[in-house]
Amino acid sequence: MIERSLVIVKPDGVERGLVGEILRRFENTGLKIVGMKMVWIDSKFAEEHYKAHKSKPFFRELVEFITEGPVVAFAVEGVHAVENARRLVGSTSPHEAAPGTIRGDFAHLSMAYASKKGLGGKNLIHASGSKKEADDEIKLWFKKGELHSYTTVHEKHVF
Repeated sequence: MIERSLVIVKPDGVERGLVGEILRRFENTGLKIVGMKMVWIDSKFAEEHYKAHKSKPFFRELVEFITEGPVVAFAVEGVHAVENARRLVGSTSPHEAAPGTIRGDFAHLSMAYASKKGLGGKNLIHASGSKKEADDEIKLWFKKGELHSYTTVHEKHVF
């Protein structure tokens, strides 16, 4: 049940100065940040990250968008980390995201509108969609020595 998930604050979230707020929300839930970095990825790296979407019509927009500015990637750890991170992030299409989620509170764009305008899904944040995806993405984004183990006060009360 203790697992890890990858979260990425996309270029629009970085540009809007939401990194601290987003990190705060993850930490407030008790998910532990075990690795973090700010990077400006290139197209080759983005294509590898989004390889599951390669055959989809919006693939090129995803790659172009995530490479247009720096991102902040972090790995979180905790009980049902993948599911809990996805719930905190909210629906992929911000206009469907519930209030209280990151996308619900800070974005309103629909994916249909984004595709029509060629905006590449400016939905602030990425969170792994499954345990396998999380494992693969963390291996892509972080070297072994970049992930850390430590104990938080939350673990005293949760684990």
